[in-house]
Amino acid sequence: MKTPTPPKALPPAKSLPPLSRDPATVFAPAAAVAAGLGVTSLWWALPGLVLAFLAGHRSGRTWPMAAATGALVAMGAAAVTAVPALFPLGGVFVPLVVGVALLPWFAGRLWRQYQELVRAGWSRAEQLEREQRLVAEQARLRERARIAQDMHDALGHDLSLVALSAGALKLAPGLAPEHREAAEDVRVRAAAAVERLGEVIGILREESEQAPDVPADFSLGRLVGGAAASGLDASLRVEGDGHEVPGAVERAAHRVVQEALTNVAKHAPGASVRVSVARSADGTVVSVENTAPAAPASGLPGGGRGLIGLDERVRLAGGSLRHGPHEGGYLVTATLPHTPPRPGARRPAGDGVPGLLPPEQRRARRRAGRTLAAAVAVPLLVLGALTAGLMVWSSLTVAHTVLEPGVYAGLRVGQNRAEVAELLPERQLPYRPRAAEPKGPGVECEYYAVTADRFVDSSGDAYQICFRDGVLSGVAVLRG
Repeated sequence: MKTPTPPKALPPAKSLPPLSRDPATVFAPAAAVAAGLGVTSLWWALPGLVLAFLAGHRSGRTWPMAAATGALVAMGAAAVTAVPALFPLGGVFVPLVVGVALLPWFAGRLWRQYQELVRAGWSRAEQLEREQRLVAEQARLRERARIAQDMHDALGHDLSLVALSAGALKLAPGLAPEHREAAEDVRVRAAAAVERLGEVIGILREESEQAPDVPADFSLGRLVGGAAASGLDASLRVEGDGHEVPGAVERAAHRVVQEALTNVAKHAPGASVRVSVARSADGTVVSVENTAPAAPASGLPGGGRGLIGLDERVRLAGGSLRHGPHEGGYLVTATLPHTPPRPGARRPAGDGVPGLLPPEQRRARRRAGRTLAAAVAVPLLVLGALTAGLMVWSSLTVAHTVLEPGVYAGLRVGQNRAEVAELLPERQLPYRPRAAEPKGPGVECEYYAVTADRFVDSSGDAYQICFRDGVLSGVAVLRG
């Protein structure tokens, strides 16, 4: 079965570019600048949205946007501190930071993670296709070896009988000399044919394989005992020995233990091996665990070819195979049902490999999940932190601008400004309330807070104190 071609629009997986060529180092600062300029005109939000999205999508790095946003917030705080009249713009600045810089950046980041997840899925499909081809090729090689063995057993036996008959004919009494020579020639030619047949059989067999070894019995006790006799620290534990086991299951279990013991002897010398067999009326579970660390790399000792072939053997028996590192060692477990599988039945995806998903796909999913969680949490945290900062700064500032109601009630139009200044707070409100200010030559107005308590009805109200040519000309209470 051929895997469908991946979408052409899907970009290939790439490693992080060098810092000098990372697009985020350009897009992130530009997005932050556009978000900052949005306080003057909301049209700046449009290029800011695009730039922030590109900064998240075109780069795998986080710190360029984090640094740009941090610098933007720091400059905003410095501007308000230096020019308190800019404080009312904070209500626009905070949503711009979150909505124009952070949210589009996270959207681009999520899209990038989604594409990596898709790439990991296609990579997994290609890997499965390669493994399928490898298993099919191994099956063909095993069949070729079996054919070669059959040829050797059948033809070799027949040719040996021909040579034996020719030798007997040569010794028959009363045979003419020319006939004896012909019989001898037949015997020699048959013997040579047997030798050439052996050479052909050797060519047909795979170099790394021996002739198929079909033992007379599939006793696991004999197999584990032989491994122990050869110096391997192996032990066997069998449960449910009274249950009848089908021949196919018995052969598959024998092959699982044989391959696992071979891998331990090759790749974990000196390790102790525990072979566990649990039989029931429904199936047999075979586990082989060694205590030494498993071979590194992919976790498949010797490149994994033996375990791939073993997985095929177990699959054909209707079972499933799992293998992988376990508690510092390596564990191989085969589950073999006693009831033959239905024709066309398939095993669940993921059998025969450690875990249901390959490592690259699990990593892509974890990254996408973390990015999604951060896309929700970070903007909310930033919004809350900036809003809280504005409230704290406002409370600390307004506390020095409160005009006592009694002082306000004692003000009279016509008082001298110097006399009134002694009664007013040391600071004015850093911003102008939304009210019509009296106009005219020599008119100057000052504004003071009614209260610094943000949880009362008069919060946000302000006193307007206006002077004309140094004389108090009017007072008013402006509702917030």
